[in-house]
Amino acid sequence: MEILPGIHRIESDLGERFMCQYLLAGEERKILVDTGLAGTPEEVIVPYLESIGLSVEDLDEVLISHADVDHCGGNHALKEMAPSVRFMCGEADRAWVESTDLALADLYRWSDPYGFGPDEDSVEWLRTELGDDAPVDTGLRGGETLRLGPDWRIEVMHLPGHTPGHLGIWDERSGAAIIIDAALERGIYDRDGSLLQPPRYFDAVTYRSTIRKLRAIGPEHLLTAHYPPMRRKEAAEFLDRSLEFTDRVEEVVLEELGRGVTDLSELTRIADERLGPYPAFAIEIGAGVRAHMAAL
Repeated sequence: MEILPGIHRIESDLGERFMCQYLLAGEERKILVDTGLAGTPEEVIVPYLESIGLSVEDLDEVLISHADVDHCGGNHALKEMAPSVRFMCGEADRAWVESTDLALADLYRWSDPYGFGPDEDSVEWLRTELGDDAPVDTGLRGGETLRLGPDWRIEVMHLPGHTPGHLGIWDERSGAAIIIDAALERGIYDRDGSLLQPPRYFDAVTYRSTIRKLRAIGPEHLLTAHYPPMRRKEAAEFLDRSLEFTDRVEEVVLEELGRGVTDLSELTRIADERLGPYPAFAIEIGAGVRAHMAAL
C-alpha cells in the first residue's frame, strides 16, 4: 500500500516471516528498492505495480539495498522483464549482488572453515533463490541525491555493518528513513511475534555507528524490510534496542573469552543459547560474535 505520499510498501511472505520492497513513485522518476527472491518480481512486484496502474517498464531504476538473498534474488528476473531499467547498489556489495557464487561463499558459507555453516538443503535453497547472475549498472557510496519530481529529492545513505555496502534512503520531505536491514533489534520475528533468527552483522564498529547515525537523524518514520512501519518514538526505541543488543553480544564474548573459550563454533552456540535461542539461522549470530572478537 501507499504508506506515505509517493512511498509504497510491497509486503509478501518469506517463510514464517515477511519481507518488503519499496516503490518510490515520483512524477519524473520511479525507483524500486530491492527485488526480493528469484520469483518475487513475477509473483509480487509486477502484480502490485499493475494494481496501481503501472508496469515494470515504468520503473527507471532499481536500488538494491544490499547483497542478501531476499533483497537481490529477483534481479535477473526483473532485468529480463525490463532490460532498460538501471540497477544500482552499494559499491562495496556490488560483487556479491552481481554473482550468486560469490554471495553464497562470502555471505552464507563464511563459517564453513570454522566447522559450522548452512546445511546442504539451505545451500540449495539459497542458490535457487539468489537467481542467476545479473550486472549492476551503478555503484553508489552514499551521499548521492536523486530527483524524483519537481519538489522531491531523496538522499542515498551508506549504512554499513549488516553488509559493508548496505544502502538506505532518507526522504526529508516525509521525514522517512528507509533502512531495510541496517538495524535488526535483537532479531527478526515471525508473524506471531516470536523471535525467529538473530541479527547478522559482519562489522561491530560500523554496525554500531550506523545505528547511532540513524538515532541522531531521528526519523519521523522508520521503514524496514522485516518489521512493521514505525513512528518517531517507536523508531527511537527500536534503534536503542538494536544498539543494546550489540552490547549484550560483546558481554557474552568477553565473558566466554575470559573463561578460555576461543572456538568460534562454541562461542556461537553459547551466544545463541544466552541471547536467543533462535530456531532459524542461529549460525548468523556467529558473524556478530566474530565481529566483536575482531574489534576486541
